[in-house]
Amino acid sequence: MNPTIVISIMVGVIVLLLVVGTSFKPMRFLVQGTVKLGIGILFLFFFNVIGGSFGLHIPINLFTAIVSGFLGLFGVASLAAIHMLILP
Repeated sequence: MNPTIVISIMVGVIVLLLVVGTSFKPMRFLVQGTVKLGIGILFLFFFNVIGGSFGLHIPINLFTAIVSGFLGLFGVASLAAIHMLILP
């Protein structure tokens, strides 16, 4: 599937969830976690696009998406530091 279509669908779902919202508390936590996971994937995608010119690449998988989604830019920075310092 084309990456632009996937990103467009993700952005559309996030906007829809933000506009409509939900009144159930358990669903709200699930939706917030899903939104953070999507944001983490986007952070990693843009880091890989920009970091590719510097030779940096962080694989996009469930663990890295969770770390970058819940920790934000600090999570991406920590993953990049782990990639540069610990992994040869």
